[in-house]
Amino acid sequence: MHYGYIAIFTLIFIQEIGIPNPIPNELVLLFSGYLTFQKTLSLPIVLITATTADLSGAILLYFTFYYSGAFILSHKPKWLPVSMAKINKLSAEMSTGGLWTIFLGRITPLIRGYVSVISGLIQVKPKQYLPIVLVTATMVCCSYVIAGYLLGPYWTVALVQIVKIKYGLLGVGALVVIILVIRHFRRKPETP
Repeated sequence: MHYGYIAIFTLIFIQEIGIPNPIPNELVLLFSGYLTFQKTLSLPIVLITATTADLSGAILLYFTFYYSGAFILSHKPKWLPVSMAKINKLSAEMSTGGLWTIFLGRITPLIRGYVSVISGLIQVKPKQYLPIVLVTATMVCCSYVIAGYLLGPYWTVALVQIVKIKYGLLGVGALVVIILVIRHFRRKPETP
């Protein structure tokens, strides 16, 4: 039973620090909620474990880029397909959107981790970033776990629909990556 909490923490944490995971955090959280419905795991402990993992990963990623972002940007590898102009444009957009941009980004699947990176890079102050990440981690984790708990009696039907949506999202993601790769190879080389 304790391994279930360790698995939840590990899966959420590694995805929050940017390590790709074939199982999206949302699915991990929904299934964790289902396990609480089945009485395999405790609902309060799952909520605390998931929120702690989300917070820990987001904070680690943020502080990594907060303290080493200038070095990373000045030593950006040539093979990295993101230009400095794009990084600066994204930073400017996030800066002008203010704290609401961080909040909305942190509750949006697929871009949550990028928000931590960009917040660190553009030097959003910890006293501004940390409360937002606390609120969003709690909101996201609790909502998905509770949804999984409520879907408990209907889990097999819901799982089929979730898998269909997952493959649709993966297809869209693959299409976006293909378009970005094609655009990268079609554009002219940057001049320093």
